[in-house]
Amino acid sequence: MAFLRSCLLLGMIVAVALFAWAHHNARIDPIVRRGQIGFRDWPRSIAPVRVAVLSDIHIGNESMDAARLRRIVGQVNGLKPDLVLLAGDYIAGHRAKPARIFAPHLVAPLAALRAPLSIVAVMGNHDYDTDPAIILRALRAAGIRVLRNEAVARGGLTIAGIDDLLHGRQDIPKTLAAVRLLPGIPIALSHSSSTALLDGGITLELVGHTHCGQVDLEPFGLTNAVAASNYRCGISRTSRGITLVTAGVGTSIVPFRVNAPPDLWLLTLGPATR
Repeated sequence: MAFLRSCLLLGMIVAVALFAWAHHNARIDPIVRRGQIGFRDWPRSIAPVRVAVLSDIHIGNESMDAARLRRIVGQVNGLKPDLVLLAGDYIAGHRAKPARIFAPHLVAPLAALRAPLSIVAVMGNHDYDTDPAIILRALRAAGIRVLRNEAVARGGLTIAGIDDLLHGRQDIPKTLAAVRLLPGIPIALSHSSSTALLDGGITLELVGHTHCGQVDLEPFGLTNAVAASNYRCGISRTSRGITLVTAGVGTSIVPFRVNAPPDLWLLTLGPATR
């Protein structure tokens, strides 16, 4: 009996230690991943653009509060990007109450983002699960341009902002029509990926949503269905074009990360080189 109690106690200690480790991993500073993508038709008169891409803030659970978000904003500002792109999911949860409570906590940290070509955002599925009107007000109060099936020109780029595909809010023909009216290299910002964007003549899409699995047990033979059903994390090149999937900076459902650390990207977009 004493041996059994000792085994149970040891098991509890190990479980608590694993949960604490996974929770710590969810709150570490995001890894800054860097990439360079060239375009053959980049205008010679336009300098390359440094673009910071982050997603899945999910404020409102144990992995994200205003203090951590301020720290991440400072990290982004330290990279001195020309442009900041936010790929949706600003709130944790699936009900309106978290949005009412936590959306106001987004304003001050996000208002501190600095980029000469501005900060541009799209909405994600959690934003529509909760209260999109409240989240939109918070983002706009922070001085962020939110695109909902619209396009804007920034530097040498035209950014196509696709509204949330998982709630059927996307209007890709409308967005592509808006892109054709603007100068610049077209890129797409969306919470989740869509082959229709790449098929529509946009060669680069920037997305989040998957958290890179968040809890990735693939080394142990267990497949994460969310990660497996989408493009792999990082930069994927196919015959259609290029998709960048960021792991995001927050978490959803449980505030844990295993083998899928939080990250953000600093991309340099400019002319193609040999």
